[in-house]
Amino acid sequence: MRIRRMGGGLDLPVIGLGCMVMPGFYGPADEAESIATLHRAAEIGVTHLDTSDAYGAGRNEELIGNAIKGRRDRYVIASKFGNTRTPDGKPAADGRPDYVQQACEASLKRLGIDVIDLYYQHRVDTSVPIEDTVGAMARLVEQGKVRFLGLSEAAPDTIRRAHAVHPIAALQTEYSLWSRDSEQHVLPLTAELGIGYVAYSPLGRGMLGGEVAGADSIGEGDRRREHPRFQGDNLAHNLALVDKLRAVADAKGCTPAQIAIAWVLARADNIVAIPGTRRVRHLEANAAAAEIALSAADLAALDAAFPPGAAHGDRYPAAQLAMLHH
Repeated sequence: MRIRRMGGGLDLPVIGLGCMVMPGFYGPADEAESIATLHRAAEIGVTHLDTSDAYGAGRNEELIGNAIKGRRDRYVIASKFGNTRTPDGKPAADGRPDYVQQACEASLKRLGIDVIDLYYQHRVDTSVPIEDTVGAMARLVEQGKVRFLGLSEAAPDTIRRAHAVHPIAALQTEYSLWSRDSEQHVLPLTAELGIGYVAYSPLGRGMLGGEVAGADSIGEGDRRREHPRFQGDNLAHNLALVDKLRAVADAKGCTPAQIAIAWVLARADNIVAIPGTRRVRHLEANAAAAEIALSAADLAALDAAFPPGAAHGDRYPAAQLAMLHH
């Protein structure tokens, strides 16, 4: 597996493993299959595991902790804090310095490890100056509980201010053929500041993998049912986009998912992708995308088929969308 350098000297494989789906966000959980996938990941060089205390209210961190027991040194563990809920269940953020410390210690305990390799603020808390939050995160580095710091879905000004307090190793946002918002300001800023870019949902929450055939293929309890891109006329339009991706994939002898991942990796040298899965077969197929070279003609065809704004519908429900880019 090829390696790319993020900020501060953090090296990550170009393809990591997003673990959000394991607690059952997109269909039923399968702990045994998830653990098999986590073990297989290390065997094929997908050593970067991305989780959060928000995934299954900590259950995903516990699952990873069980899976990596006795093999911790084979993985780069990334986790996040601050993506919270109000008592009535609405999305919220918490960046208070005391909370940062408490959240990290709770994650370390669930993961069963002494240090988190990459620790992100999952959502920016607009009620707390970013300098205060990152200052508390920097103290975690001083304490030896965290190695590198990251931000997720932060606005350019916030990234600059945070980076001035302590070097930010990685900025994580959604990025794919149908989510290209970050190309305008965020991606250029990461290159300017020497920050790595971690692209989550490079497969458009599974849509670009070609496995969503329509509304009936998204089961009850699957959170994608709440997302505008997977509803009504938006879904019909977006499925037609996938047909264009499939045409490029067929010409290359690859799957649509592999082409979508290869496109993300081709955008800049500081990008790594973390497609999520809980299945070994998907993990192996995603990892193979690291070896796909897209020609200038391939890239031009994809850009023509997926210009910025090509997907119909917001990428999150309204309440979650309001938590982004602060």
